[in-house]
Amino acid sequence: MNEFVFSVPIVVRYGDLDPQWHVNNARYLTYLEQARLAYLMHLGLFDGENFFDINLIVADIHITYRASITLKQDVRVWIKTQTIGNKSLTFVYEIRDEKSGQVLSTAESVMVAYDYHQHKTIPVSSEWRQAISKLEGKQF
Repeated sequence: MNEFVFSVPIVVRYGDLDPQWHVNNARYLTYLEQARLAYLMHLGLFDGENFFDINLIVADIHITYRASITLKQDVRVWIKTQTIGNKSLTFVYEIRDEKSGQVLSTAESVMVAYDYHQHKTIPVSSEWRQAISKLEGKQF
């Protein structure tokens, strides 16, 4: 399996914390979403202007929590494309402590290519396959 080549830093906010003073499990989804959006923008597949043009919808997400994240912790979300099917993509993620490199969480999301204007699934375009293949260093 290829290594991660793209990541984004996450600023842990006070509002992300639960009463036990660590990041609430639901916030991890937001962190993954931030990484996914940054990944697509980095690839030039989304311009960040109109969310109806993002052409992806979440079908399934699994998260494994390995260690808690605290308020003053520097963390980074790593993301890569694992597979591309006819109409879906699978992204995998690692949330890591920036200083130690410890993996705090792993996740996987299945995203379906979707046309929000027509409200239907669509094939993953060759443009997407080429851009992701170039970044990830493997052919999809």
